[in-house]
Amino acid sequence: MLERLFQLKAHNTSVRTEVLAGITTFLTMAYILFVNPNMLAETGMDHGAVFVATCLAAAVGSLVMGLLANYPIALAPGMGLNAFFTYTVVMTMGYSWQTALGAVFLSGAIFFLLSIFKIREWIINSIPLALRAGIAAGIGLFLAIIALKNAGIVVDHPATLVGLGDMSQGGALLACLGFFVIAALAYRKVTGAVMIGILLVTGLSIALGLSELPGVISMPPSLMPTLLQLDIAGALDIGLISVIFAFLFVDLFDTSGTLVGVAQKADLLDKDGKMPRLGRALMADSTATMAGAALGTSTTTSYIESAAGISAGGRTGLTACVVAALFLLSLFFAPLAGSVPAYATAPALLFVAVLMMSSLAQIDWDDLTVAAPVVAAALAMPLTFSIANGIAFGFIAWTGIKLLSGRARELNAAMWVLSALFIVKLAYFA
Repeated sequence: MLERLFQLKAHNTSVRTEVLAGITTFLTMAYILFVNPNMLAETGMDHGAVFVATCLAAAVGSLVMGLLANYPIALAPGMGLNAFFTYTVVMTMGYSWQTALGAVFLSGAIFFLLSIFKIREWIINSIPLALRAGIAAGIGLFLAIIALKNAGIVVDHPATLVGLGDMSQGGALLACLGFFVIAALAYRKVTGAVMIGILLVTGLSIALGLSELPGVISMPPSLMPTLLQLDIAGALDIGLISVIFAFLFVDLFDTSGTLVGVAQKADLLDKDGKMPRLGRALMADSTATMAGAALGTSTTTSYIESAAGISAGGRTGLTACVVAALFLLSLFFAPLAGSVPAYATAPALLFVAVLMMSSLAQIDWDDLTVAAPVVAAALAMPLTFSIANGIAFGFIAWTGIKLLSGRARELNAAMWVLSALFIVKLAYFA
């Protein structure tokens, strides 16, 4: 049955190799089980329900990817978009988490339609690669400032907006230690480096009396506080249109880059360098986002950490199905997730920020018509606490600078239209 489903022999792999690859991928991305509930709980969502929704969304997404597209790519609620969901849409813009879930669902539905009608390629090809790299870097900076805030290292200041927190506090010191450990373990290519760092800080926090461990294993918490609580009608508010598109754009860029990058590493591209069954993979991603919103979590997306499983030999959807099974097994570890303090997940956020900042290496810094808009987009995200604002600043700056530099011919129709829409958004619906 497994051979028929996944074509193991054709991909020169075995059940044992696929299982080991699935375990490897899971260990590299399991940190989301601790980070996502902690972050979304700040909106008022039930921590236990979000934990269950995170497990189920990851399991559904990975299972659909494995069975429908037969790729060794795992999915889970995405980093960056969960922060945007919490700190911008709910805590800054003032929308309820139910409405924010509605916006996530709508972005997933639009993504699904774009995948069916193959409009995705046109959108991605219309947006300059450098600008997409700047958006990724901006999300990294956004995660970094959230991480430093959660650790107590950066605090608000009435005169300078931000300042240094009390570095004598245990939480701040443990967060620094956690970041050092994660970076060092990742450099040594230790599987599960991020999760090890989170658990180490949590263990030291308990040992030092800074937090308590209520237990490790129990029956899963109730999903009812978040199940089908999304408010789709509320998400159709005119002020949320840019939010829906921010969810959509970031998921679109992230998913496309992850799919192609991982497929290339696994040698799964065809002779023309294209990815077979790309439409199915995109439909798996968008389906997972809609299912996740219905369950009660932010955008679910493909994880670049899947490359770890591919390095371990994973080549088929069986790898993703193993990841799905492990996320279902994780449902019974809710007490452990509930005992992880914010300063223990802060190092994970900061480390992900480091990885995302690497995209700036793709920028041609000698071309100011490229460098200036990229910097504007990247800085606007953390300083306005909004991914949507960063995307808007980037598009407007790119179009404006190219136009005034006499290089308007480099602008396509999509850039003109989107820039105009973002100007209207910032002027009237900021």
